[in-house]
Amino acid sequence: MEFIWPRETMLLALKMLKLPVAGAGALNSFQQGIVDGHGPPGPIAPVPARFGADPVRSLDTGVENSNAENRTDFDNKSGIERKTASSAKSGSPPENSFTNFQQSVTDIEVPKPKSKIYCDDKGKDEGFPYARPIICQMSGDVRVSPGSSSVALTMPMQQGVEGRRVRPYARRDDSLLPLVKEVDIRAAASENDAPRCSINHDVPAVVFSVGGYTGNFFHDVSDVLIPLYLTSFRFKGRVKFFITNYKQWWIQKYKPMLRRLSHYDIIDFDSNKDVHCFEQVIVGLVRDRDLILRPHPTRNPQGYSMLDFTRFLRHSYGLKRARPLVLGEEPGKKPRMLIISRRGTRKLLNLRQLAAISRALGFDVTVSEARGNLKKFATMVNSCDVLLAVHGAGLTNQIFLPAKAVVIQIVPWGKMGWMATNFYGEPARGMNLRYLEYHISEQESSLAQRYPRDHMVFKDPMAIHGQGWNALANIFMAQDVKLNLRRFRPTLLQALDLLQL
Repeated sequence: MEFIWPRETMLLALKMLKLPVAGAGALNSFQQGIVDGHGPPGPIAPVPARFGADPVRSLDTGVENSNAENRTDFDNKSGIERKTASSAKSGSPPENSFTNFQQSVTDIEVPKPKSKIYCDDKGKDEGFPYARPIICQMSGDVRVSPGSSSVALTMPMQQGVEGRRVRPYARRDDSLLPLVKEVDIRAAASENDAPRCSINHDVPAVVFSVGGYTGNFFHDVSDVLIPLYLTSFRFKGRVKFFITNYKQWWIQKYKPMLRRLSHYDIIDFDSNKDVHCFEQVIVGLVRDRDLILRPHPTRNPQGYSMLDFTRFLRHSYGLKRARPLVLGEEPGKKPRMLIISRRGTRKLLNLRQLAAISRALGFDVTVSEARGNLKKFATMVNSCDVLLAVHGAGLTNQIFLPAKAVVIQIVPWGKMGWMATNFYGEPARGMNLRYLEYHISEQESSLAQRYPRDHMVFKDPMAIHGQGWNALANIFMAQDVKLNLRRFRPTLLQALDLLQL
């Protein structure tokens, strides 16, 4: 398709070439490239950047929107290449030739976008005692130097920008400080003050850590994977990841998700020695709540939900089921229940009896630890209609369940309802799962064998909470559970009822 020059640009071109302007006829002739024999034959190339629309580089994708499909091979060459090709063909062009006009315009340097930096360090985590982590977003001439653990933004003629050190991990907790490597963010007054580029990139970058509490599945998902999805999914794979506190086993474990978020090789921020130059860099990850995503004008303007995230997971791991079994829909087929067992604390002491009564009520029961190959375990979870577990990281696997499946959380003794609901109950509802809680009695807790009945563990559990996390972890989080199966039976029947809806 021919490119049609704007009339104002044509008039300006005619004046610069000192050609007569005789109205529409002359303009039409010039457009055809035949005015007095000047100009190349055939379609005229797009307006040079100085006089046409400047190429727009989207901050979302880093891709130029420059109508490249309308360019000829002539236009895709650099100014020097065009000049050499023209001279070789016909010698030096006349002083007022179209070629010199185009050359003079093309060689004008287009100003670089103004450098900007914004760091959000005042966010609060609604309903939780800790602040949101710092996240810094930079645009302009940004230079990432893993060798010096720094990100430099060239900001000529701009004052008042102070450097800062950021731990790019999506949980702000004082106990994490030794576990997350700092990244130095600084401003450079000029290009000479910034490290020299060794690699230029035409997509954005995200710098983040897999230190902190990673290795625990709950924290892998809530502190890294969901924040990374929230931060980078909008780039549609055209984004590069720099990872600090680099762990190859962690990268390998979550490779299907990481590959879907970024189509490029991950860069080890701890060992890479190059200086990488970008036009947009994000240091840190945007965080909402644990296993929760909600619309927010700044944190989540795209309005991503946990349903979007679970759909992303199904695509990443090839999970086929999007809905559970409906009782009676397939005669003779039983709903599948997965009971997640634990080795350490909060074990189910009568697990075999629980599995037996569940089978007697009509469930097809599988008992498994949340270990081993993640893809295989995710496929197992996705094949189930009910997930049952004592409060703990194993319940995070609800992210692989089909929508409208049932989650049963067994809540240990000790006023643990707030933690149970906020960490797993509310997220389950956000994923369109049916959620049930069973709060054990003091007789069902192993604490009954460790403490007398008049101890504050039973009389005033909140006093233990008041002593801090260590007391909570050493007492309530360390108990085991022996279910009163007669008391628990109605919860199993309720799960069956929910599968009839």
